[in-house]
Amino acid sequence: MRTMNNIKELLKEQIKFTDGYLDKYLAEKDNPQNIIYKAMRYSVFAGGKRLRPILMMNTCKMCGGDVNEVIPFACALEMIHTYSLIHDDLPAMDNDDLRRGMPTSHIKFGEATAILAGDALLNKAFEVVSQYNGNNPQRAIKAMNMLAVSSGTEGMIGGQIVDMESEGKDITLDELKYLHLNKTGAIIRSACTVGALMGGANDGEIKAVDEFAQNLGVAFQIQDDLLDIYGDEKVLGKPVGSDDRNDKKTYVTVNGVSKSKSDIIGLTNEAYKMLEGLGSDDNERTFLKAMFGYLISRDN
Repeated sequence: MRTMNNIKELLKEQIKFTDGYLDKYLAEKDNPQNIIYKAMRYSVFAGGKRLRPILMMNTCKMCGGDVNEVIPFACALEMIHTYSLIHDDLPAMDNDDLRRGMPTSHIKFGEATAILAGDALLNKAFEVVSQYNGNNPQRAIKAMNMLAVSSGTEGMIGGQIVDMESEGKDITLDELKYLHLNKTGAIIRSACTVGALMGGANDGEIKAVDEFAQNLGVAFQIQDDLLDIYGDEKVLGKPVGSDDRNDKKTYVTVNGVSKSKSDIIGLTNEAYKMLEGLGSDDNERTFLKAMFGYLISRDN
């Protein structure tokens, strides 16, 4: 049985593996625009959990695939995620000065460079996946589309807009779920479904993986909402209470602490059911369950 310490060690190994490829894709260049590479790398290598690429790679392996087939997509998704954080921190949005215990991009480099660094990461992500030269070109084209949709107006950006429009307003639980299924959940879902697709999964298996990822996305967000109230700023690496300051509705403000915690348990059980009998690698299935458990009990 995998313990929490085992999971942390395995995650460290996979973070190091992922970072090696990100370092290669985001190599600095000695040219007049060198500052943009510095700004891109600053945010990408600021200590992220690499949740999304790790989910993608392990889902691929669970479905019997070769991890080399998804490395470009895994790194691209991390670039997309990082660009969204850079823009999310800007004064026009959340106006945060700290991210992962470090000054945010616009504090370090200025607003204009931060905006361009986010734009550059999004463009770099699709530059990387468009150069795919693996064994499944048809699946790769579909995977590129899945990444684009999940990060666009019907996914992450759409959720961000709903979040901004909801500030200071009373919204229903269904509206809140819609917000987070898109803002946070969409690219978590694409991490898992692209991994399954590139691992050779059929439509039924991809659907089951998608339902697993939906449950993970919601549970992850609920834990995030709890940490924004009860988390330790030193551990989190950012100020707590930003949701309250920005008058944002969260699972905790809508449902209360007790119901939020019980919902995490229910979502976990549902997610585990989705993985039963899925894929060809029992070890990877066990790892994904353990990773889910780690993420919903994390303190940062």
